[in-house]
Amino acid sequence: MAHTYDNKKIINKEMRHIMEHAEALVDATAGELDERIAKARTMLKDRLDSAKDEYGELEAKVMDKVQSADEFIHLKPYYVVGGTFISGLLLGWMMTRK
Repeated sequence: MAHTYDNKKIINKEMRHIMEHAEALVDATAGELDERIAKARTMLKDRLDSAKDEYGELEAKVMDKVQSADEFIHLKPYYVVGGTFISGLLLGWMMTRK
């Protein structure tokens, strides 16, 4: 579970860096008078705001699924081990067929 947490932290950090760079771009073009730049700036700002909301919702959904899977594994570990074993057997059998 620690490895998953590390990956989550890395992805979260990268997403925040991307959003910070996009916000910096929006701020840097604030003084531009060209209509195309103003329109692109507005579209980028709107998309950035919606991406933040979507990312937050997606993160919440993923964490709910991870927690429910973790609870299931703790409640019925032998089912998970058996399912993994059977899946491995089936996958190995299918890969060795010609």
